[in-house]
Order: sequence, then C-alpha cells, then structure tokens
Amino acid sequence: MVGLLLLSLLAPIDDRPAARPAARPCTPQEVRDLTTPSDRPYRLLCRAVLAGANVSRPVLIEGAEASGAGLDCGGGTIRQPGQATAQSPTVAVWSRQTPQGWSRPIGAVVRHCTVVGNIRIWGMGAGGSMRDLLASSRRPDHTTAAQAAAPSETVLEQVRFQATGTIPLYVGPGVTRTTVRESRFTGRSVSTAVYLDAESAGALIQDNDFVLRTGREMIAVDGSGANRIIGNRFALGGRGGIFLYRNCGEDGVIRHQTPSYNQITDNIFSGAGWLRPRTVVVGARQGNRRYCADDAGYPFGSSADDGDGAVGNRVERNRTGR
Repeated sequence: MVGLLLLSLLAPIDDRPAARPAARPCTPQEVRDLTTPSDRPYRLLCRAVLAGANVSRPVLIEGAEASGAGLDCGGGTIRQPGQATAQSPTVAVWSRQTPQGWSRPIGAVVRHCTVVGNIRIWGMGAGGSMRDLLASSRRPDHTTAAQAAAPSETVLEQVRFQATGTIPLYVGPGVTRTTVRESRFTGRSVSTAVYLDAESAGALIQDNDFVLRTGREMIAVDGSGANRIIGNRFALGGRGGIFLYRNCGEDGVIRHQTPSYNQITDNIFSGAGWLRPRTVVVGARQGNRRYCADDAGYPFGSSADDGDGAVGNRVERNRTGR
C-alpha cells in the first residue's frame, strides 16, 4: 500500500500558477503591516509582492485559509528580531488542528527572497507538540493520515537561505510535493541543510547551490520517499552529501515509510572526504541508534524492523570533483 502511494507521487509536479489555490493579492495596508518590524509573527493570508522591501518579523502561513498565500520579495530579506529556532522559525508553513480535523495550507509560495534563519513546513507536530504525531504513528494508516494533515505543494524558488545555526529547510512529517528550485544555501547549520522527515514524499529539489557549513550531511532523507534531487551543486567541505535512512524510534514515533523510490541524479559534489567520500549513501543507519527500541511493541514500520528498508532508489550520473 505504501509503495503504491509513493509511486503515485512520482508523477510530474505541475508548477503552473493555475494548478494552485488562488489567494487574493495583499492590500496596501497588509503589505505595510507585513513590513512593519515586530517580534510577533505576521499571519499571511494573501499574495504579497514586495519589490525589494524587507520583512523584519516572522511570517506564518497557517491553515487552509492560507492556501495560495505567498511572498515575492523582489530581492528583499526576511528576518526576525531574535534568533530563529525550530519552534520559532523565520517562515513557518504550518497546519493547524481544529475540532473538524487538520487544516492545512496548499500551494504556499516564497520567491526571490533572502531568508535569514530557517523555513519550517509542518503538519502533525507543528509548534513542537509531538503528542498527535506520536499517537498517529501507533496506527497502521499513519502515512496516509500524516500526509492528509500536512502542507502540500509548497514552492520555494530563487530563495537564498542564510542559515544561522538551525537547519535552514525542514520538511516535516507527511509534507508532500515541496519544490525547492534555483536557490542557494549559505551560512552554517549544526545539522543538515535540508531535512526530509518521516512520511514526507514527492519533493523536488532541483538546480540549487549548497555552499554552507554543516555539522552533518547536506540532505537527510529520513523515511521520506518518491523525492527527486536533481542537478544540484554541493560544496561538501569534507562532510557527507545525501543520506537515505529511517530514524527508527526517535521520540518514540514509529516510522512507517521507508526512504524508497527516490531519484538522485545529475548532481555535482565537490570537497568530498578523501578516504570516505560518502556523496550518496543509501541505507545510512540500519538501526544503528540507541533509541531504536523506543517505538517497540507494534507489528508495523520501524517498530517491527529497525532497518532502513530502502528500495527502488535511482542514483545515477552524479559527479564528484575537488
């Protein structure tokens, strides 16, 4: 069942504006409010065209009412007064739980912006509460539920990610069809540049430059499937490139999906380690973590098998240079 779900996400992503929910243009007053410095997040429900103006506050694109909302900075910068964190990101594309279920934004867009700090795309677990994600992972239909709850079709195009310590782009559990294109990752991250978390799928990461300093590999594909990572350029600085694995048992959450049916082609890696280049590693962990038993007791996913289970991945025409 999961394999069929992943294969359905391999269909080409339609990036035409007509394929997305239409949000209205922002009013002049909304643009003034958005560009007024504040430590409080601005809840964006419209399409803002800023023509180079800067945003000095966090931006929140949350819930179904924010579908189609977005920012075209025209070369301007988004930053917040304080330090961006996982719980308080520079730009948050989040779902919200309601009495009727999860309300998620579809088709959010960020273009032509410098983002100082991070972007977080979250469904279940948004804001740091893991209770709903943990409970859902105990059910056999968790992958379907997580994907139905999470943002979809987010487009990040010609964005300059200026990382300040945290992961500059985190794609959370169940998030589908994220596009990252013609962007540049700079600065420093204590972890990775991009993290594709469990049950996420269908991301397109294409024609980007990764020139930041990382504490780990550049891209982590953690129980995420049917992604396409194509034509990117990585300056590794001795670190790893793209690792595919399943992080069994972390926070007690059962990982159902495996890092399978991904396409990793035509990328260029420079600065790889001499003794262990590790540009693309399929099956990078295989249960080698102390917390793998924390999700024990269920007959499915990483609770039943701590292995990565990576199958059907296509890794071709990648090049390594100095």
